[in-house]
Amino acid sequence: MQTLSQTAFIKELAAKAGFDHCGIAKAVRLDEDAHRLEKWLNQGYHGKMDYMANHFDMRVDPSKLVPGAKSVITLIKNYFPSQEPASGFKISKYAWGMDYHEVIRKQLKSMITSIQEKTGAFNGRGFVDSAPVLERSWAQKSGLGWIGKNGNLINKNSGSFFFIATLITDLELEYDDPFAKDYCGSCRRCIDACPTNAIQENRVVNGSQCISYFTIELKEEIIPEEVKGKFDNWMFGCDICQDVCPWNRFSKQHEEPAFQPIPQLFEFSTKEWKELSEEMFKNIFKHSPLSRSKHKGIQRNINFLLQSSEPEARLDGDPS
Repeated sequence: MQTLSQTAFIKELAAKAGFDHCGIAKAVRLDEDAHRLEKWLNQGYHGKMDYMANHFDMRVDPSKLVPGAKSVITLIKNYFPSQEPASGFKISKYAWGMDYHEVIRKQLKSMITSIQEKTGAFNGRGFVDSAPVLERSWAQKSGLGWIGKNGNLINKNSGSFFFIATLITDLELEYDDPFAKDYCGSCRRCIDACPTNAIQENRVVNGSQCISYFTIELKEEIIPEEVKGKFDNWMFGCDICQDVCPWNRFSKQHEEPAFQPIPQLFEFSTKEWKELSEEMFKNIFKHSPLSRSKHKGIQRNINFLLQSSEPEARLDGDPS
C-alpha cells in the first residue's frame, strides 16, 4: 500500500473502531517536552506518583518503545455523558461506566489486526494511559487540539472530555500538521476554580495538589489535613477544571454503550456507600475505574469527606 492510501485506511479504521478523531505525527524525540518533564519532576509536582519518574527516555522517545518507529497515531474517544447527578458524592465522569482501559484496548487490538491484514507484518504497539507515553503532546503534534492551562488536551470542536490512545508503528504515513494555536487566551476559569490551587499561572499543574491525586493516586491511609474541606464532595477524581472550561460547551453525548453509568453510582445513599462491604464493592465495580482505588481507598475518601463536614447526600440529590 502507498503511504497516502495507508493513512486513509488507518483513519477509516479508527472511525469504524469507535474513535472520534485520529491524528498522525512523525515519530521523533520530544526534546522540548523532555525539558519540561524534567523540570516538573525536579519540582516534585508528581508527589508520590513515582512511576512518573520511571522510564524517562521511553516517555520522550517513541523508538525506545517501538524500535524503528516512524509514526505516532493518536486516537481520541469521547466519554461526555448525557446526564448529571443532582448532588452528593461526586465521581469523575470518566469513571461512570466500564473501565476505559478495557474498552479501548479491545478497539486498539481490532485496529492492529486489521492493519496487519491489509499491510502485512508491521511493528506496532498500542497504549492506553498505562505506559510511558506523553499522549497529550502527541495529540497536539497530530493536530487534534492544544494543551490547555489545566493540562488537558482541548479540541476546538469537542472540548476535553475524551480519552487518548496512542499507536506507535514503524509504518511511514502521511503526517497531520501540528495544532499551532492556543485558544485559551486570557481565560483563567480553571485556575480560579481549582479549590486546591493545583493549576498554576505558568501553565503548570502541580499534580501533588490535585483532588484526583488525593482521591486516586495517593495510597496513604490518611489524606493530609491541609486539604480538608476543599474537595467540594469529590469522592473519586475531579472534573472542576473541565466543567468550567468554556470549550466544553461543545461537548456532545458519547455513543459508547460501555460508558453508560453503573446504576449504583446514582442510587447509593451516603449510608449505603459507608456500609458497602468489600465483597459487594468488588462485585459491583469489578470492571469500573473505581476498582483502582480499591474498597479501602473509596472508604478512606468517603470518611475524609464526612469528617470535613462536607454534605451527606444521596447521589440522586435526595437526603438519606
